[in-house]
Amino acid sequence: MTPDEMARACADKMWAEDNASQGLGMRIEAVGPGSARLAMEVAERMVNGLGVCHGGFIFTLADSAMAFASNSYNERALAQMGAVTFLRPGRLGETLIADAQERARAGRTGVYDVRVSGSDGSVVAEFRGHTRGIGQKFFEGEAIGGNRA
Repeated sequence: MTPDEMARACADKMWAEDNASQGLGMRIEAVGPGSARLAMEVAERMVNGLGVCHGGFIFTLADSAMAFASNSYNERALAQMGAVTFLRPGRLGETLIADAQERARAGRTGVYDVRVSGSDGSVVAEFRGHTRGIGQKFFEGEAIGGNRA
């Protein structure tokens, strides 16, 4: 299996049981080794008392994008930490796009940057997260390489 095929197979396996991301209306737009792009429309139930998308939903979109990027090598990983900087609010009806990119992997730890953009391409938030491998695979066999330090 090529690295791209492995990333897609892992994403499909995760997606089948990802009730959280599906329940928020997220969709996978792209996935590859160490990368993922997810989209989510800001629904009325996501708008806070100030009339904008609650930051927790934006964080969750970024976290989900990191999850698909970090689980693309047939090595299961969980979020270890995440930090977000909000640059502008998401708006009701707007489609937010989260682009996750692996920055480094060493041992069982990964570092990922996720940019969340709005419908107009402007940056809504920047997210940095770390993941930790849990010693399990999606499929029997060897893991597919990656940006190992």
